[in-house]
Amino acid sequence: MVSRMANKSKDEKDSEIKLGEFYTISRRNTGLTKTFVLEKRLNTITQRFEYYVHYENLDRRLDEWIDAEKLEQEIKDSNVASSNDQQEESMVTRNKKRKYDEINHVSMPLSDMDPATAALEKEHEAITKIKYIDRIQLGRYEIDCWYYSPYPEVFGRTPKLYICAFCLKYMKTKKSYAIHKRRCSRRNPPGYEIYRQETGNEKLAIFEVDGNHDKVYCQCLCLVAKLFLDHKTLYFDVDPFYFYVLTKSTPEGAEIIGYYSKEKQSDENNNLACILTFPPYQRQGYGKLLISFSYELSKREGQVGSPEKPLSDLGRLSYRSYWTYVLLENLKDYRGQITIADLSENTCISRDDIIWTLRSLNLVKYWKGDHVICVSPKLLEDFVASPSFKKPKMLCDQTCIRYTPHGRRPRELN
Repeated sequence: MVSRMANKSKDEKDSEIKLGEFYTISRRNTGLTKTFVLEKRLNTITQRFEYYVHYENLDRRLDEWIDAEKLEQEIKDSNVASSNDQQEESMVTRNKKRKYDEINHVSMPLSDMDPATAALEKEHEAITKIKYIDRIQLGRYEIDCWYYSPYPEVFGRTPKLYICAFCLKYMKTKKSYAIHKRRCSRRNPPGYEIYRQETGNEKLAIFEVDGNHDKVYCQCLCLVAKLFLDHKTLYFDVDPFYFYVLTKSTPEGAEIIGYYSKEKQSDENNNLACILTFPPYQRQGYGKLLISFSYELSKREGQVGSPEKPLSDLGRLSYRSYWTYVLLENLKDYRGQITIADLSENTCISRDDIIWTLRSLNLVKYWKGDHVICVSPKLLEDFVASPSFKKPKMLCDQTCIRYTPHGRRPRELN
């Protein structure tokens, strides 16, 4: 019997895709793109072969599995295109790609990093380079995943994972998920509700969950969060952390929107370790709500706080926007001289974060060994009136907080 491979023509053999090779394909929003083929698998749901690809110079969150026949056809079509067509399409899509890169925060090339950071980055990429879980069903939403997460192998290799929006337990099949939904009695996160805000028809709540008391829930939270966070490394050692889980009331229960974690004891006075708003709720102001909430807790604890560094590109943009708004609001309402120490005391934003923000606005100068705020009422008016000065869509309402710092709580509540 003659094998199928033996019957293939030379052209068919030349079109076979090889792992570890670069190919040029036409990709949505970015035009012709150099694409690296990393892995091949049989999709257990569709029973079709797929290739896992990485697009050169794009963030790894955009890596994806592509149907084998579709990828082979795209490669053939791209090879037919002339070099002139490629140059023309590149020019047409350049502005689109620049905007796309800005939204999806293209990673810094390894050559631009210091050697130690580059080595760690290379090791991290090697461990997490294949994103086996394509998408998840989280409550009402089916969500495309961005990154690898170390779920147990029997779950971590499935193209789609089903996750309960209330207890965060994960399942491989729709049938198991349906059975779990009927049996699951949880309708909100564990822990204490310390924030409740009702605006119109929207009811929001934040629960404080102790990683030591509710370990399984917090581990499941970290695993699902890792699907959308590239450099998050906390999965199982959750004991030293508190998790502040933001939920939205639905007819089924308090559905998770996002969360942030915080070390119970931080030598660097970090008031936030990791923050995530899940994709269906992004760009709606919930991230700023969580950031402002973290500072309100710092005020009640009487400590100046700062997020754990380094910040991601998107994290830096979010914090800079929040810090700019808060600092300018404080400056425009202040009469007389004000120092960086005064601002830090009023806002609980750290001195370094204040200096970094004001320096980016050209409102601080270094004079005689110290940083001095240089701002006039007219300059502040111009800043506040400019399009770049925007009040966040959503901020924490101080009157909705029900929180007592841990050092002041009765022992049975800690």
